[in-house]
Amino acid sequence: MPSLGPKPLAFAAIAAAPPLALAVAITVASCSGGGSRGAPGMPPSDAAFRAPRLDAPLHPDARCPVTVDTPPLLPGTHVDVGTDIQWDSNPPSSGPHYPVWADYQAYTSPVPRGYYVHDLEHGAVVLLYNCGDAGCPDVVAALHAASDAIPDDPLCAQAGEGVRVRTVITPDPLLDVPVAAAAWGWTYKADCADTSTLVDFALAHYGQGPEATCANGTDQF
Repeated sequence: MPSLGPKPLAFAAIAAAPPLALAVAITVASCSGGGSRGAPGMPPSDAAFRAPRLDAPLHPDARCPVTVDTPPLLPGTHVDVGTDIQWDSNPPSSGPHYPVWADYQAYTSPVPRGYYVHDLEHGAVVLLYNCGDAGCPDVVAALHAASDAIPDDPLCAQAGEGVRVRTVITPDPLLDVPVAAAAWGWTYKADCADTSTLVDFALAHYGQGPEATCANGTDQF
C-alpha cells in the first residue's frame, strides 16, 4: 500500500526533497485575511531575498541522528489567543495560529506555539530546545550560531525596527527531542546540538513562508 504521508528525510537523502518553493505555492490565510502582506514600506513578498539553496547531501556524518521532515501544509487560519490547537507535527510547521506573532529574538521562557507558528508564516526560522531544568548552554549556543549564520535580511533593514533576521530562539517543553527547528512546511529534529546541520537548515529554509513581515509582534505572553 502506498504511503499516505511524507516520510522523514535523513540529511543524506535531502537532495531528493521537493523544491523549497512548494511552501509558497500553497494558499493560506494571511494576516489580513487574504493575500500576502508585509510591514509598512516593505514589498508584499520576500522573493528578492532567498538564502542559498542546498542541493547536495548534508552532513551524513552528523554528531547524532538528524531528521528533516516536510509535514503536510495546514491552512494558516487565525484563532483566539489561548485556543488549544492541534498540529500535525512536533514541532508544528504550519497551521492555525494566534493573530499576533512573537518578536524576532531569543527567549529564556517558552514562547507558546500559537505565537511562533505565526512567525513561521512570516518566513521565520524558529530554533527550539527542550533541556529540562538542567539547562543546556551548548544547545543554546548552537541555535544562536544558526541564527547568526543567516545573512542580514534587507527586508528587515527596510522595516527599521532593529530586526536583523526573522528568527526566534525559544525553549519548548512540548518537544520530544532536545533540539529542533521549524520553518513554514519544514521541521528539523536532532538528538544533540549539531551546529553544522542546524546552520544548513536555517540557510535552506529561511524566508520561505507565504508572507514577508519583519515587523515585531509581541514579547508578552
